[in-house]
Amino acid sequence: MNNLYTAIVKKDGNWWIGWIEEIPGVNCQEPTREELMKSLGVTLKEALEFNRQEAIAAAGNDWQAEQIAI
Repeated sequence: MNNLYTAIVKKDGNWWIGWIEEIPGVNCQEPTREELMKSLGVTLKEALEFNRQEAIAAAGNDWQAEQIAI
């Protein structure tokens, strides 16, 4: 599956700051735009995996995974 997310980025003084629009709490700050984009990617992957594990734990036993397209 190839998901696309939107990075909102801006330069603020000597720093680049960015947020992933679709996932609250995924934000980073780096000295270069390139480093920021890499950092956002890593942080997004970690957040998605954390959310996945949290959902599975909350579901308990006998759960099913269903794909949803919007």
